[in-house]
Amino acid sequence: MNKETRTKRRKLAFIISPIFLLLSVLIGLISGSITIPLHEIWSILITGDSSAHSVILLDLRLPRVLIGLLTGACLAASGAILQSVMRNPLADPGIIGVSAGGGLAAVITMVMLPQFSFLLPAAAFVGALSASLIIYFLSWDKGASPIKIVLAGVAVNALVGAVMNGVMVVYSDRVQAVLPWLSGGLNGRSWHHFSFMLPYALVGLLLTIPAIKSANLLLLSDDSARLLGQKVELQRLLLILLSALLAGIAVSAAGLVGFVGLVVPHMVRLLIGDDYRYLLPVSIITGAALVVIADAAARSLFDPVELPVGILLACIGAPFFLYLLRRSNWR
Repeated sequence: MNKETRTKRRKLAFIISPIFLLLSVLIGLISGSITIPLHEIWSILITGDSSAHSVILLDLRLPRVLIGLLTGACLAASGAILQSVMRNPLADPGIIGVSAGGGLAAVITMVMLPQFSFLLPAAAFVGALSASLIIYFLSWDKGASPIKIVLAGVAVNALVGAVMNGVMVVYSDRVQAVLPWLSGGLNGRSWHHFSFMLPYALVGLLLTIPAIKSANLLLLSDDSARLLGQKVELQRLLLILLSALLAGIAVSAAGLVGFVGLVVPHMVRLLIGDDYRYLLPVSIITGAALVVIADAAARSLFDPVELPVGILLACIGAPFFLYLLRRSNWR
């Protein structure tokens, strides 16, 4: 891809991605077992009209769409940052165990300590952070190379998954409430969930702005980055911690939604290149839109059954991952 083509694609991406985001929000508000016309949505949101659909829109769909936006944005940002840290376009917070660490902490909170459910976002972050630190230190040998981080992440992912299954076996009488969350979904999410997620998400997404320079530098080899005066290991650790924060936020609200952090940054990278000044904001916008539109499809296409969005995204993401893997092998 020459420089002129890349520049045109970047400009186009900054135009198309917000349009895609707006369309996904409209589809998310309109779609469901009861279709709400667009003009009625405008009346309810702008003029305060209290029609028969106002409760459905304001109390059910609007908070669900907003949570979907934050979830997709956090997962896409987390995946994009991890792909820079590992210099691997197939890296993802779910694949290397970061999401699983947050998931384990959230399951323990919901099943064993339900009285502390208001601490769910903090618990998920602590779990994701703990998994990240364990992965980082297991991979340390005079430095933490990207390939060692991936291998340690796979092992930690398997271990955390086993512990999570053990907790659910021991507390089998309480598992029913956790199962939809493990599938990853936005069903039943309300303004309460949005209010406890929003501060964490805002902090995490704002921290991606100063992370752009470090992400670009880590795409170079470690030796090249050191020649430019960079503290490679410190930057790598800080970016892993930021990725853990973003993954923990998403896990706490939407459960184990997978493949967004893999698919979205990789698709954006294929279109506009590796420069994180463009890749990261476009990935955040596209990830937010993807989760909202996938959730709208999951609750509309299978009516009266509401499919968790995590299952639909896995059905889309797994074949795409295999395609990327196959394509990588050909290269």
